[in-house]
Amino acid sequence: MKTLYLTVLLIFFSLLAVAQEQDSTATYKKRVLESTEVDFLMSYYKQDGIHSAVAGGNGMEELTDITPTIVVAMPLNDDDVLTIDAGLSAYSSASSGNINPFDSNTPSPWQASSGASASDMLTTLVMGYSHSSDDRNSIWNAHVSGSTEYDYSSIGFGGGYTKLFNNKNTEVTVSGNAYLDKWRPIYPKELQDYYDNGYDLNGGIFNRFGITGNQDYSPDRFVPHSKKNRNSYSLSFSFSQVATKKMQFSLFADILYQQGLLSTPYQRVYFADVADSFINEFHLADDIERLPDNRFKIPVGARLNYYINQWLVVRTYYRYYTDDWGLSSHTANIELPVKLNDRFTVYPMYRYYTQQGSKYFAPYNTHLSTEVYYTSDYDLSTFNAQQYGFGVSYTDIFAAARIWGFGIKNIDLRYNHYTRSDGLDANIVSFGIKFVQQ
Repeated sequence: MKTLYLTVLLIFFSLLAVAQEQDSTATYKKRVLESTEVDFLMSYYKQDGIHSAVAGGNGMEELTDITPTIVVAMPLNDDDVLTIDAGLSAYSSASSGNINPFDSNTPSPWQASSGASASDMLTTLVMGYSHSSDDRNSIWNAHVSGSTEYDYSSIGFGGGYTKLFNNKNTEVTVSGNAYLDKWRPIYPKELQDYYDNGYDLNGGIFNRFGITGNQDYSPDRFVPHSKKNRNSYSLSFSFSQVATKKMQFSLFADILYQQGLLSTPYQRVYFADVADSFINEFHLADDIERLPDNRFKIPVGARLNYYINQWLVVRTYYRYYTDDWGLSSHTANIELPVKLNDRFTVYPMYRYYTQQGSKYFAPYNTHLSTEVYYTSDYDLSTFNAQQYGFGVSYTDIFAAARIWGFGIKNIDLRYNHYTRSDGLDANIVSFGIKFVQQ
């Protein structure tokens, strides 16, 4: 994996050098990016629900996530821009803490666990490069990325090409990406101890707790995953057109393919035809989520922006999604930016989402042990969701206000409330500020 990462970096910077040489004799032209820009982004997300996937579709889904990100865009010359995107995502989750709920004397799917899996931090780094032609009608870009967290790591790379026609009123983009991921699987504690003990109830948590219900607990279907890789590939197409002085629209389509370990190792499943075993209130798993090792996805959609007057613009979005796991969805979004003056804009927004669940999903304790694939993750179930919110944006194209030699170009603050028909609710606050070097 490290060798692949170094090879991608060498190719990336070799292409960068070639692109810079190609336009070395170009005449004067306006720079693509006049000076270095820095974006600082921060989001706070909090959710709760009643269908924890870690507990097989039953239990609290309390989660808090804080995500600070810094994006730096630097002009290398008139035509080339280097972008570095670095971010963290620190979360605390009562649900994932229940991978091992038995660090408590009274384990329960409705009680937060203080185990090691109750919190984690995702670290990401993306390096991107873009080159524009002399006439600014052709743009190509490439990127490499890496991310890691406690039980997961990823390396990604990709690129794209954009062509503008018709006095830049028409734009066509083609891009492709690949992500090579690897799990470091962790499993529900009771299954791990049962397997480590040679399919026996002596040792581990079974020496500390008594089993109620079916005392002959024997989850013999559980075997750790032999495959630990997950690879994802995508090809994207988009078409954008300025239709009139007031209307612009775009169309897009993606083809995505995944292969490898696509199920989540620590998500429990319970079988209706197997007698239930408990430790205190916690239902002991019959197996972990099992899903096919490949998945084919196709999302298609459109955007339409319409200028009403100098104070109001209508922004709309629609997407249809389908895959070969039997899941399909529709997403519709509307945003109404209202310009209060030259610097301040407010924008209410609304999003509606409806999903037909995967053929591999069944609720808590309703799967059968004769099935090959099964999950009780409600993200793959049938549900409707709504998200509504409000935002305020401050923009100063002259960046008059300054901090440490950087002018403040834009400040953006948003709040959204998300609610789902299966009982999950969330609140999201996001903040962004853009600085430009002066």
